Amino acid sequence: MTSENTGPDDETLALAHKLFDAARQGDSGLLAGYLAAGVPATLTNEAGDTLLMLAAYHGHAGTVRLILQHGGDANSANDRGQTPLAGAVFKGYTEVAQVLVDAGADPGAGTPSARAAAQMFERKDILALLG
Repeated sequence: MTSENTGPDDETLALAHKLFDAARQGDSGLLAGYLAAGVPATLTNEAGDTLLMLAAYHGHAGTVRLILQHGGDANSANDRGQTPLAGAVFKGYTEVAQVLVDAGADPGAGTPSARAAAQMFERKDILALLG
């Protein structure tokens, strides 16, 4: 017999939204507790954005570091092929880009790649960081 999957319940969805908002806002304190309790650092939203992508795109280097320490994937692309590193480059967040590069983020991954975004937006400081 098979059971029909009706998707997550309202409480689970509310928690997921809370965690994605925390990543956007750089609320490392809130995220740290949930990540330590076993929430996967690779959790994705409906657009394929991970907690790491949202923290990187919104410029929260400390939160990016925290998520990486709990197993976040520095090279995980969203549904549009964008990586956390490319998001940080697009927004001009050099410190976030440094944290991601130190964690092994590939400057050539994604569409557009972080390297291409740095060239396109003339982010010379980040381009030098990417090599």
